[in-house]
Amino acid sequence: MSAQEKFDFVALERQRLVAEYERRDREMADDLYAPWEPASRFMVEGRNRKAAFMLHQSGVFPMFGDRCLEVGFGTISWLAELLLWGVRESDLHGIDLSETRTRKAQESLSAADLRVGDAAELPWTDNSFHLVIASTLFTSILDLSVRRMVADEITRVLVPGGALLWYDFAFNNPKNPNVRKVDREELKHLFPGLFGGIKTVTLAPPLARVVARRSWALANLLETIPCLRTHLLGVLVKKG
Repeated sequence: MSAQEKFDFVALERQRLVAEYERRDREMADDLYAPWEPASRFMVEGRNRKAAFMLHQSGVFPMFGDRCLEVGFGTISWLAELLLWGVRESDLHGIDLSETRTRKAQESLSAADLRVGDAAELPWTDNSFHLVIASTLFTSILDLSVRRMVADEITRVLVPGGALLWYDFAFNNPKNPNVRKVDREELKHLFPGLFGGIKTVTLAPPLARVVARRSWALANLLETIPCLRTHLLGVLVKKG
């Protein structure tokens, strides 16, 4: 692919994504992912707990002084979790296409390095980060060549021995043509230089929204059934 073709692919996908994020902000119910919603708390707390365990198990749990990056940080939930894990705010970095989301995030995390930009061309040098987070990012990127560019950039900025923390859904949503699944096979293909564990997690959100507000215990029980889990959680380490 020529440099011009690469530029055109990225520009078109960037325009589509910005328009899609604006549509979601307009049309999505304000309280869908609100912290007081039982299903939202159930999914986030379960995801974070399992992520922390997998990072620790792989020997890459972020330590004080480790530089961490979230690509497509959105509502900063992962960056806030990193603070709870002991990462300094000044070691938090992020990039997002949305100027509005970035401005809001900067108001909350004034010491962090949060930028508006494109994940297909990350503005950091090689081997910059001990941890990179990609959470519900790649499923919003429909162009396969752009997915590959973003994956290559993430691999580039990871230090040898650093890890990608991946969280995204592995099944298509028939009601939403603006997202496309990333299954295990594609995840491994996107990051051939990274190795580690991948697990299915998260009770299917439509089911969680019905069950969690009625019975947290039942939601936990249903989540133990593999066919009801819709997301992949991965900790993939870059070889040293």
